[in-house]
Amino acid sequence: MRTIRVGLVGLGTVGSGVVEILKRYGEKFRTRAGVALELAKCADRDPARAEALALAPGVFTTDVAEIIGDPSIDVIIELVGGTGVARTIVLDALAAGKSVVTANKALMATHGEEVMHAAEAAGVDVLFEASVGGGIPIIGPLKHSLVSNEIQAVYGIVNGTTNYMLTRMAEDGLDYETALAEAQVRGFAEADPTADVDGLDAAAKIAILASIAFNSRVTFADVPAEGIRSIAPTDIAYAHETGYTIKLMAIGKRTPEGLDIRVQPTMIRADHPLAKVNGVYNAIYVVGDAVGETMFFGEGAGSLPAASAVVGDVIEAARHIQGDCRGLVGCTCTEHLPLRDIADLTTSHYLRLHVRDEPGVLAAIAGIFGEHGVSLASVIQKHAEDGGAEIVWITHRAAERDVRAALAAIEALEVVDAVGSVLRVEEL
Repeated sequence: MRTIRVGLVGLGTVGSGVVEILKRYGEKFRTRAGVALELAKCADRDPARAEALALAPGVFTTDVAEIIGDPSIDVIIELVGGTGVARTIVLDALAAGKSVVTANKALMATHGEEVMHAAEAAGVDVLFEASVGGGIPIIGPLKHSLVSNEIQAVYGIVNGTTNYMLTRMAEDGLDYETALAEAQVRGFAEADPTADVDGLDAAAKIAILASIAFNSRVTFADVPAEGIRSIAPTDIAYAHETGYTIKLMAIGKRTPEGLDIRVQPTMIRADHPLAKVNGVYNAIYVVGDAVGETMFFGEGAGSLPAASAVVGDVIEAARHIQGDCRGLVGCTCTEHLPLRDIADLTTSHYLRLHVRDEPGVLAAIAGIFGEHGVSLASVIQKHAEDGGAEIVWITHRAAERDVRAALAAIEALEVVDAVGSVLRVEEL
């Protein structure tokens, strides 16, 4: 059995997990997976990380070029992150004839096509299971187990930070700021939480999933994203009252008009399996024409869950090297499907308005909705603490552009103080 030599770039959270798994199970992979792996070289800018991991003498370097230029190294793991230096490392490694494993969602969502074509040109593998869902296997199933299906839809709760926050808001009545502060204290949210709470992290992940599921290139820039900053405990309470749960959903759907790709805080039925996914857990719900409905659930982040996916990819790459069959599955984004304009999106909507408590307000607002072709399914009106009133509407299915036009006219009314929240209602 040939020993496959591995180079690791980046000894941060996931990188340290990779080192731990290889130390713990490296010898067992010979019998368990049929491959022999050696962690030949590790690179990082911070020598203290190498010391903390007690790497063998001569394994650590601060010079990535040592790993890329070493002809004895077969597979390079890129765990630097971002789209700058990481892109250079990945492309240089591929050009040097080395298979690459990465957990870099930003890179694959932005430069995935370039990376995939570079791997094809070099006749090597690029594997990226850990880029979506951490330890949850989803890239592999989409590329292999479910390839016999035409995928109809992919729905994902793919950001643990926001899911934790929404869970705490739902279960304990926390407001957004308190939930965020708690998530930061517990290490679930960064000091700058923008990528998480504004839906950008989820947008990168659904771009990757949609590209694979629908065999059509979707990039991060193609994904309209809204976050959870405007969600208030009262929205969660109203959702519960009407039989719904609010989740930050990454959505990809095949429609006759093209691909519907978006990230939005969304109301889903409380009895749907995705509504039961709480805390930092992630889940991806896939609908195929042959398999029907399937759901993949687990920890979406963390050192060992993500490292589990990375090492799984390394083993797959090693098997391909041993079998002399690298580059089996290259870029599959060949269908070039159009992307649907979000203004054409047709769903039911949840709308919360703060208005003056005066006669005729309800009728005036309902009249404007009617003028824009937005039919109202239900309304809840409650007295507000400041003497005004809070009105919650749930519409029948209506085009996004019509709802937005109606809201613009409603906001101009003197009796309307504010539009609190606008959420889509998704019937999965």
